[in-house]
Amino acid sequence: MKPKVLAVIPARYQSKRFPGKPLAVVGGKSILQHIYEEVSKARLIDRIVVATDSEKIVSAIKYFGGESIITSKRHRTGSDRTAEVAEKLGGDIILNIQADHIGVTRHNYDTVLKKLLADRKISCASIVKKVECETDLFDPNRVKVILDSNGDAIWFSRYPLPFLQNINGNRLGTFDYYYHIGVYFFRRAALKRFSKWPRSPLEKAESLEQLRILENREKIRLFKIKSRVLSIDTHDDLKRVETLLS
Repeated sequence: MKPKVLAVIPARYQSKRFPGKPLAVVGGKSILQHIYEEVSKARLIDRIVVATDSEKIVSAIKYFGGESIITSKRHRTGSDRTAEVAEKLGGDIILNIQADHIGVTRHNYDTVLKKLLADRKISCASIVKKVECETDLFDPNRVKVILDSNGDAIWFSRYPLPFLQNINGNRLGTFDYYYHIGVYFFRRAALKRFSKWPRSPLEKAESLEQLRILENREKIRLFKIKSRVLSIDTHDDLKRVETLLS
């Protein structure tokens, strides 16, 4: 029997940098609707739920026919919010799809899920994309990551990793940098472990929930994608995405 795959899109309305971001409209639809509709096209995902603490978001989801669930206001990360939903709804593989990007495709989701279905040793996975411009390299909202020879994460940081000595020119022409895209694939037991661990010191320092996994000596398998992903963290990002979509 095929494992049950649950996709959760955590969506907070309040945000210090960009209040109401999931409902910001781009290309005639909210960011949340863009993501929800693409996820719904993935063949290997059985159910999609938006997890939120906001009635405004619940109403927006109803408007386009999606499913939502109200979760606690106490959660500090999307993965903790996702764990609450998984506890209520079940699922063998649970995705945490953060609502701050447009461009991850149905094929990207299915490709990674096929890898997890084929290799039960992978307990947690995510996706990365090659950095293509130096602006992204030095943007703290674009989280950089370094990988080992197996494709597992060594570390994530808002600072460019690795630091290149004696480079005055084009860093991207010297080294292949990658940035992380906020989609996590958890096996149920791995997500439960994550939710039981306290927030770790380096997680707090960088405000990156995935560091909690590495600090507890577990692995995150990373898969490289080539899709054009547009990350939205500021109002300027939203304007850029609107221009590109139009």
